Amino acid sequence: MEKITFTFSDTKETVEFFVLEQTKFQGCQYLLVTDGDEEDEEAEAYIFKDLSRPEDKEAVYEMVEEDQELEAVSQIFSELLENVELKMEQES
Repeated sequence: MEKITFTFSDTKETVEFFVLEQTKFQGCQYLLVTDGDEEDEEAEAYIFKDLSRPEDKEAVYEMVEEDQELEAVSQIFSELLENVELKMEQES
């Protein structure tokens, strides 16, 4: 599994994630990442959307939060990863 480091622009905090899968949907690139390793069955998973422009030196990602977009992309990832169960949890 590939490991990537995200640096949040507002806090400059860095977080490492493992990339589970990537896909393209409606012209945008998406990453499914997790904060756990391959053996962690209860790890949190997140979907990030690539917002990078050609002139950006580094990739720019945003966490997908819009319900319809999240549901559609989650369905694609579920189909790509047949042996992985994705459970969507809504933040309150």
